[in-house]
Amino acid sequence: MRKSIKRMSAPAKLATGVGGAVGVALLAAACSSAGSSSPAASSTPAGASAPSSAPASGGASASGATVITTASSSAGTFLTSGSGRAIYLWAKDTSGMSACTGACASAWPPVTGTATVAGSAKASDLGTITRSDGTKQVTYDGHPLYYFVGDSGPGTASGQGSDNFGAKWWLVAPTGSDVTGSVSSFTAAASSGSGGAAPAAPAAPAAPAAPSSSSAGGGWS
Repeated sequence: MRKSIKRMSAPAKLATGVGGAVGVALLAAACSSAGSSSPAASSTPAGASAPSSAPASGGASASGATVITTASSSAGTFLTSGSGRAIYLWAKDTSGMSACTGACASAWPPVTGTATVAGSAKASDLGTITRSDGTKQVTYDGHPLYYFVGDSGPGTASGQGSDNFGAKWWLVAPTGSDVTGSVSSFTAAASSGSGGAAPAAPAAPAAPAAPSSSSAGGGWS
């Protein structure tokens, strides 16, 4: 017995073929959309810069050099810092070495760091030595330089001629020799250098401004 075979018409075959192709295309598009919807873990958001491995600058600035300048008095011209602090040498120091340590260095702080010159001071006479604690001390004509904590401020030289800690302390002439005359005070030369000045006293706070009558809440009665 012969089985009857139904034959599809040409339009039906075309419709079936088109429908299958459209279905495959839609399935492929759906898969592609699903795969692209998940962001990659290593991607960087648009507009964001990649982090730098170098740390941000702390913004700390290098300390400025001390200005070694000069001032004049009846005893002659001598070295001061840029802010007008008297600068001394110690007769006990020898061979470009500092003998002032411990309690001595607390009373007679060494001039440390780097230095520049102004006034009658000579750049060729500037130098440094390394102290026992590793700090660099400024020298002038081979003499280690010091301040004196007993000076009340710029323009005073109460350490002049002292024999504190067993030897004389003298002001220093621009030639590098000691100044032995009596000097109690002097007029400090104007300079822009810091020169190890003592911290300035804090300014008095400004009086609060009277509130405006137009401000929210009205003025004071």
